[in-house]
Amino acid sequence: MAIVTFDAALFKTRYPEFASVADASLQACFDEAGLYLSNADASPVQDITRRAMLLNMVTAHIATLGGVLNADGKPSPVGRVSSASEGSVSASFDYTLPAGSGLWFSQTQYGAAFWQATLPYRSFQYVSCPTVY
Repeated sequence: MAIVTFDAALFKTRYPEFASVADASLQACFDEAGLYLSNADASPVQDITRRAMLLNMVTAHIATLGGVLNADGKPSPVGRVSSASEGSVSASFDYTLPAGSGLWFSQTQYGAAFWQATLPYRSFQYVSCPTVY
């Protein structure tokens, strides 16, 4: 089996909004994506092409949350807007996540796509133990 190697040119073809982002920054996000989906031989996603697509989705998600698309390079706020004001501009964010939920992924379109695409890998899989007589 093989592992996925990050291809910045292919990534930027699929996600052109990241065209101006340095390859090294995207590589770092790809490396971090391995925390959310194993890129090892024993990964639950054995199809290398599918694993590459999923890792790229998480890479785009991490890069977006990390602020690489923002003009100032600062990270985006995390969580849902729980309150907002207009005079003197104020906003509050709520980051309460139930354990095992996909709410962290739903903060970007890339994360939401990853969460939906990985449903078959998060479902219960029964492996029977052979009986010896």
